Amino acid sequence: MHGQDRFLLAGVMGWPISHSRSPMIHNYWLARYGLTGVYAPLAIEPARLGAALRALPALNFSGCNLTIPHKEAALAIVDELDATATRVGAVNCVVVEEDGSLVGRNYDGFGFTAALRAAAPMWRADAGPAVVVGAGGAARAVVAGLIDAGATEIRVFNRTLERAETLAQGFGPTVAAHRWEEREAALADAALVVNTTSQGMIGQPPLDLRLDALPATALVSDIVYAPLETPLLAAARARGLAAVDGLGMLIHQARPAFRDWFGIMPEATPELRARIEATL
Repeated sequence: MHGQDRFLLAGVMGWPISHSRSPMIHNYWLARYGLTGVYAPLAIEPARLGAALRALPALNFSGCNLTIPHKEAALAIVDELDATATRVGAVNCVVVEEDGSLVGRNYDGFGFTAALRAAAPMWRADAGPAVVVGAGGAARAVVAGLIDAGATEIRVFNRTLERAETLAQGFGPTVAAHRWEEREAALADAALVVNTTSQGMIGQPPLDLRLDALPATALVSDIVYAPLETPLLAAARARGLAAVDGLGMLIHQARPAFRDWFGIMPEATPELRARIEATL
């Protein structure tokens, strides 16, 4: 744990970075817990990521978050990876150790399941099959989070079957890839549906998925948070299903990172969420 007798520093590296809501989240917590410091947006070109990460100890940074396009590239730069970052194949949190070494972690899966529990307290990972749409980095993080939470069957759907198969092979028998054409039939006994693709985001077409077959007890989640109400979530609510937007995942993945850097596990307060919503 870093002492509070010095100016605390952390930030988020991305390219571009102006869209990031992470500074708003972490600076809110620094103020809330009476810590003196700042969390800065850091626009880092991909070719300079290694130099930027290596500079963190000399600049007295406690660590940083990584966002697009740096999450995969950091795997080969940091000195140590935790098990989750290795499994997901991406780093979203870098912690500077006392000796100046860099540890890469990934809290996206934690953020996803923590957000589900906060928004739908009755949710259980082992309640039934989970259907995950997409097979990119976000899908891998969500699958890892679901497995850690106790999911026993995860069905992955992607327009390119090979990508879904590659994802499934990395996680063992709990996860199976299915053909895109079978996605709606697979909803008949599903307890959870998650969209991890960019479809439904502002400027993107809506996700091509009818929810008619879903049981009335199912939970529908979208990791998109701009807009908060995607067409998928609107369709879920219209059917009377519980729906969880992507903003909770963003807030909850930040909590363990803040803890790692500054020694306090912060709360995801309604006030913080309202502040971010006001900027969307």
